[in-house]
Amino acid sequence: MSVHPEPPEGFRTSGVPASGTRLLMIRHGEAVCNKEGIFGGEFGCHGLTDLGRKQSFALLHRLLMTRELMTASALYSSTLPRAIETADILTPGLASLRVRRDGQLCELQPGEADGMSWEQVIATYGEPDWDTDPGRVVAPGGESWLGFYERCKGALERIIDEHRGELVVIVAHGGVIEQAMKLLFRLAPETRMRLRTENCSMTEIEFSERGQRLLRYNDRAPLAAE
Repeated sequence: MSVHPEPPEGFRTSGVPASGTRLLMIRHGEAVCNKEGIFGGEFGCHGLTDLGRKQSFALLHRLLMTRELMTASALYSSTLPRAIETADILTPGLASLRVRRDGQLCELQPGEADGMSWEQVIATYGEPDWDTDPGRVVAPGGESWLGFYERCKGALERIIDEHRGELVVIVAHGGVIEQAMKLLFRLAPETRMRLRTENCSMTEIEFSERGQRLLRYNDRAPLAAE
């Protein structure tokens, strides 16, 4: 008999230990484009703010103390500077894994709106109403809400297939994490969850033969008092 026996299944409130593929998704730290109200694609993204770097180092400090992600087998990031910079800061807490940059993990693609302020985007292209028309693109060359979902779904399913039974860390974006949550809860592609995923928070989803489970959401490391 174990020292701390589990309650029988009928009485148990906690799940069994994770044994499937675990995607540990980290939203990047605060970005310059976020702070300045810029649609930040490959052109409009200029990396992290000072606060964004502090958030990233606070999470690194936690990971070095807890070693909770040292068993990760792979580290992915989007190709946007704010995600790359966050991933580079965190690598010592991830067994110094090589960062695999994957353009399919980027935030919703802005197309010709890349680098514009939100006011300029609306004045030039209008504001999409994805609740009634989720197939409308944000600007020429950009994505729709449905297109964004399909891209993220394909990327996440590819990573799950490649890393069966492993812990994989993905440094990406709030929108990408929302699409992963839709896969978790088997929601329709057009669904808008309107989550408030915080900068440098961790969201962990298990994918296994038993189904999907949310293991954590918006798990953050507090910044030290100044």
